[in-house]
Amino acid sequence: MAYKILLPEQYKTLTSFTELSSVALGGSIVSVSDEFFAEAVNLLKVEPAPSMKGQFGPNGALYSGWETKRHNPTYDWVIIRLGAPGSIVGFDIDTSHFNGNEAPEASVDGLINGQPGSKWQEILPKVPLGPDARHLFQLSQLAPGCSQVRLNQYPDGGIARFRVYGVVAPYEPKDPSEIFDLAFVSNGGRVVNVSDQHFGVASNVILPGRGKDMGDGWETRRSRDKGHTEWLIIKLARAGVLDTVDIDTAHFKGNYPESCELHAINSDLDSPTFDAKWDLILSRQKTFAHQIHSFKLENVKNKKYTHVRVTIYPDGGLKRVRIYGSVEIPKQGAGSAPIKVVDASVSRSGVHEAKFLSHDEFALFGSVCQAYRNLKAVPPGIKVTPANQGTANKFNNLADIVSSFPEGKAGTQSVSIYRSTPSEAELGKEFTVRVLERHPCNNQVFIPMGSGGRVGTDDLTVHARVYLVIVALNGKDDKPDLGTLKAFIASASQGVSYNAGVWHHPIIALEQPTDFACVETQIGGGDKLDCEVLELSEANGLPVVALPSLD
Repeated sequence: MAYKILLPEQYKTLTSFTELSSVALGGSIVSVSDEFFAEAVNLLKVEPAPSMKGQFGPNGALYSGWETKRHNPTYDWVIIRLGAPGSIVGFDIDTSHFNGNEAPEASVDGLINGQPGSKWQEILPKVPLGPDARHLFQLSQLAPGCSQVRLNQYPDGGIARFRVYGVVAPYEPKDPSEIFDLAFVSNGGRVVNVSDQHFGVASNVILPGRGKDMGDGWETRRSRDKGHTEWLIIKLARAGVLDTVDIDTAHFKGNYPESCELHAINSDLDSPTFDAKWDLILSRQKTFAHQIHSFKLENVKNKKYTHVRVTIYPDGGLKRVRIYGSVEIPKQGAGSAPIKVVDASVSRSGVHEAKFLSHDEFALFGSVCQAYRNLKAVPPGIKVTPANQGTANKFNNLADIVSSFPEGKAGTQSVSIYRSTPSEAELGKEFTVRVLERHPCNNQVFIPMGSGGRVGTDDLTVHARVYLVIVALNGKDDKPDLGTLKAFIASASQGVSYNAGVWHHPIIALEQPTDFACVETQIGGGDKLDCEVLELSEANGLPVVALPSLD
C-alpha cells in the first residue's frame, strides 16, 4: 500500500483522526517477540515519552518505550489490539530518546476484523527510521476494518511510542430518538481542527472516562493578548439534534479556562472554516477548576448539526467534552415513547463508566436534591426563593413524596436512617453489579448526612464523602433493561430520589461510612409492593461499572 511521509509540522493532519491504538481507548498488547530492556506496553501510552537519561534498572538503561535485545537475526514484532476497530489512515512511529539503540527500520501489518483464518496484510511497507525523532506516515488509501496491527522492527532496537490513526465507524442507534454522546470517540466523533495544542492533544477531549492527569487532556499555551481565545472543532459521529453538553476541567486546577462558549454548524465539509456561518448554541459561561460543568444548549430546537466548535477564554486546559443529542428530532406528545439514553460512558466492551451525578443526566430515573452556589446554574423548573430573613436560598420541591399502593394497602410516610459502610466497590476500580431492587408503588429519597463534600459538577469541586448510585429503567419483560443502566458518583451535598418502579442498586458508600436519611412511604412486613429485590443472572453476563479515581 502506498504512503507519504509527513513533516513534523503536519502532525495535526494525523491528529484530526482518531488514535485507534491508545491505551486510553482500550488499546492493548496481545503478544510480543521480546521486551528485554523495555516493555511494549509503553508504546500505547497517551503522554509523550519522557527522557530517562541516567536511570538504570537490572537489565540496563531505562527507556519509556519498547526495546529488545541486540543481534536478532530476523526481526522483532509486537501485536496490538486496537481500542476501537476502524479504518486506518496513518501512523506515528516515534523513537524519542532512543539514540544509537533505535530500531533502524519498521513495517506494519493489519488483521482485518480479527476473523478466524484471517491473514496479516501489509499496510505500511518497510520504512527507514532515525534516532530520537517522530516518523509520520499517511496512507494513500484507507486500510479498512482493522482490529489488530503488528509492528515489526528490523532487526531489533527501541521505539518510544506507536500511534495508529484512523476512523471509527459511527454508532448506529436502533431508535433514532435515543440520546447519546455524539462527540464520543467510540461512537465515531472526531476532533478535526484546533487552534493550539502545545501541552496536550485536542483529540483527548472525546476519550472515555476522566483520565488520570493533565497529560491526557487538551491544554494550550499561555496567552498574553487581550481578548485572546483558543478553540477546537469536533465533527460529530452523526448529524444530530443537540441537547446538553458536559465541559470537564478535571485535573486542571490552576490552568483551567476562565470561560467557554459553543457554536455549531451543519456542513458537508470534514472541517468547516472558523469564519463559516456558525450558530451560537451556548453563550459564554464561567468555568471552574477540576469539575464537570453541565449546560443545557441554546437555540438548538428542531435543528440538526454536524460540527461543534468549543471556544475557551483566553486559554487553558479541558479534560473532556460530551455533547448529547439524537439523530432525529424527538417525537412530542403524550403518546410518545420515553427517550432512551445511550451514554458515552458505556464502552463497546459493555463496561459502564460512572459519571458525576447531575440533574439532567439523572432525570429519567428520578430527581437530584442539591443546592446551587451559582443560581444561574439552577436547572429550569426549580424555583428558588429567599428564606430565613435573607440569610438563605430555598430550592423548592426538588422531590415529591409519592405513593400508589392499592386500596387496602395504605402506607406510612416516615424518615429512616441508613448507615452505609464501604463494600468491595472502590474508586479507580471496576465493580460488578449482581443485584437490583425497585419500589413498585412509591419513590424513595436518600439524603446523605454529614460534611458537604463536593464532586464533579458546576457547584461541586472538592470531594469528601462520596457514594455510588446505579439505576436502570424497567424493560418490556418487567425486568431491568440493562441497556439503560447508568452509574453515578454523588457527593455528600447531593441527595437522590428514585422514581417509583426504577430499578437501582442499594446505595454504596465509598471511602468511608456514610449515614443517609431515607424518606419514603412503606407498608412494612416485607411486602413486595414495598421493595422487590432481583439477583441478576450470571448466565446473561453481569454489568460492570468502572469507577473514576478522584485523586
